[in-house]
Amino acid sequence: AVKFDRAIAEQYVLYAHRLAARGYVQAAVGNMVMRVPHPDYPDGVCYVKSQGVSLEEMEIGDLVITDVPCGRILQGDRATTVGHQMNREMLRLRPDVNCVIHLHHDETIAYLAAGREEIRPVGLTFSYLMQKPVHYLPAHINVEDDVAPIKTFIRDTNCVLMKRHGI
Repeated sequence: AVKFDRAIAEQYVLYAHRLAARGYVQAAVGNMVMRVPHPDYPDGVCYVKSQGVSLEEMEIGDLVITDVPCGRILQGDRATTVGHQMNREMLRLRPDVNCVIHLHHDETIAYLAAGREEIRPVGLTFSYLMQKPVHYLPAHINVEDDVAPIKTFIRDTNCVLMKRHGI
């Protein structure tokens, strides 16, 4: 088992609550995974909320620790969400990334579901923050269930928009 780092867990909960307070996730959908270096795991370990818990209401006891390549639970006794395999694959393929945030922003999902093909920022802030173009996944591709397509685009983006699903 991997030792649970309370300071990391407190940081996770702080940002989880901030995401929920800003309306980026609703109910138990959406997630966040933080990569933490560990001497026994070359890819580090993942701190992630367990299944069925909202980022808004979660507490430190709702966190589990997994490895990056396989998602084996190293600390905790509850399952992760199906989306954790997508998040882990992004971390595995992008060693420069230490956190993946999976948002379910209702207005963005509705905008794209209404027939828009992409979001065109009107200012430069988004481009400065993201540093790479958004990658739009068609609605029929579900990288939560099948992570294989991620390797074809993840190097070229810092933001994946899954149409009718999430960001």
